[in-house]
Amino acid sequence: MSGVWFFRNNGVMQLVENPGDHHNSGGANRRKVLVHLPTAQVVASYSSLEEILRELGWERYYIGDPDRLQFHKPASNDLISLPRQFSRFTTVHMYDIVIKNPNVFRVRDS
Repeated sequence: MSGVWFFRNNGVMQLVENPGDHHNSGGANRRKVLVHLPTAQVVASYSSLEEILRELGWERYYIGDPDRLQFHKPASNDLISLPRQFSRFTTVHMYDIVIKNPNVFRVRDS
């Protein structure tokens, strides 16, 4: 049993299995995408993301968890850690990239 419990005004609890659909007024759960602002292209694979990150001075970091892709900037303590499978690339990972690369990326609805 997974989901989110909501408490109604009348004191009744309800388990909602997909809370995004429950609160979305349009009824559709929109997927987020990572957009490279200078080219306005959606990042659709790790190979395209890695190419952009290398141009920004990021390097692959091979020490650590083998189930993760990691990038670091030699001049900083920043580390971007991503799941090895692109299908597990979530908005949390996208926003991590946006914060560490201001004015280069943006997260948008697909």
